[in-house]
Amino acid sequence: MTRRPTTALGSEPGLRIRKLRQNRRMTLQELSTVSDVSVGYISQVERGQATPSLGTLAQLAAALGVSVDYFVATPRQADSVTRQAERPRFSVGASPLTYEQIGAEFPGHELTSFIVNMPVGYTSEETRHEGEELIYVLEGTIEQVVEGHAFRLGTGDSIHFLGHLPHRWSNVGETPARVLWSGKMLHGATPSALRPGATHTPVDAKTDIPG
Repeated sequence: MTRRPTTALGSEPGLRIRKLRQNRRMTLQELSTVSDVSVGYISQVERGQATPSLGTLAQLAAALGVSVDYFVATPRQADSVTRQAERPRFSVGASPLTYEQIGAEFPGHELTSFIVNMPVGYTSEETRHEGEELIYVLEGTIEQVVEGHAFRLGTGDSIHFLGHLPHRWSNVGETPARVLWSGKMLHGATPSALRPGATHTPVDAKTDIPG
């Protein structure tokens, strides 16, 4: 089987975040308040000094009024079927993770799914976001920490949790891990995606988004 090469789609997510934030006329502090991501970390991401996980990107996307796919855009699927040898593969910035997109894009879709390839020794930052996550380990051994509780998961194991609980994951095995990740991450066009007390009102998710 021949796999498609990995591409660094969204290789500069920080630049896209900064541009969108400025288009929304939001300060770093306002974006931090709405997204619950620290000012310092957002600043590092915008300057290319930190690479956020998909969970953190989802928090920033919610605050900016777009879906997480805006920052990791891949060629749109013609239909709902993805063939194993033809999956779009991408990475986010300098992150060592590589993703295979297995979810299709169509109007009204809410579920996002990827196969995540995680190198030995990788550990993500802790994150929180609206929505939920379902993780199924295809190969290898990972540790998923949810609200301070660590779960060691091997091939065939799974975990399902709410995204607002602080969580992170890491590859604690001796071989690369391969994980099926599926989740529902509410974005800024959905009122319930915004945290109570937020002062920013997101505009329509299609506004200011390049084709």
